[in-house]
Amino acid sequence: MANTGSAQTGEYVAGLEKGLAVIEAFGARHPRLTISEAARLAELSRASARRCLLTLQKLGYAEYDGRYFRLTPRALRLGYAYVMSTPLPRVVQPVLETLSERTHESASVAILDAAEIVFIARSTTRRSLSAGIAVGTRLSAYGTATGRVLLSNLTDAALRALIRETAPTKLTPKTVTDTPSLLSEIRNARTQGYAISDEELELGLRSIAVPIRNAVGDMVAAMSLSVQTARMGRAEMVEQLLPALETARRMISAML
Repeated sequence: MANTGSAQTGEYVAGLEKGLAVIEAFGARHPRLTISEAARLAELSRASARRCLLTLQKLGYAEYDGRYFRLTPRALRLGYAYVMSTPLPRVVQPVLETLSERTHESASVAILDAAEIVFIARSTTRRSLSAGIAVGTRLSAYGTATGRVLLSNLTDAALRALIRETAPTKLTPKTVTDTPSLLSEIRNARTQGYAISDEELELGLRSIAVPIRNAVGDMVAAMSLSVQTARMGRAEMVEQLLPALETARRMISAML
């Protein structure tokens, strides 16, 4: 469990840190947890994890079936609090909808959180392949075009440290996970200004992404378009979709 403050200042609430660590232990790979599993993932004692889980249950953020705890829809309030309190999702959503309508492909914007991306805005089409992706969805940054664009903003030293701490895992047989190849892909994204993920997140899905920068040039997010591999190759994506992404990116940057 990461300690992000100093308990000695009297302004740090260790109990809150533990509760948040337990909430963050849940995810796509761990949709339900026993007390022992939550304790292990949150790096807490079993007693602390139990108190946190029972508190979440009492407040309506978790449910318990006698063995497993699951988060309830009420937990979405925590994520949507960010979405509603920052202007970025509201700025990008209309642009995404126009981009999706223009290209007839699904468009997304995501931000980086350690080694994961978090979707903050999305516009889908009927032929969208990734039905499970929505605002708030978290995915590994390593195997996604959006993630590689965002990771390209880090130095090589920071990237190596991140990869050591959060070992990449294969999402499909085509996911690049070895460090040299992964660094090469991220460096390419840094150099050419875009990244492509070719069936590394989901078989049959190919994505292209570009960075979104604010008025002073800081990378604040990344935007992507996803297509079915049977309909469009890599070269076609660069030729047909990259210009549309760049136009949308400039529109968003002008408003930030």
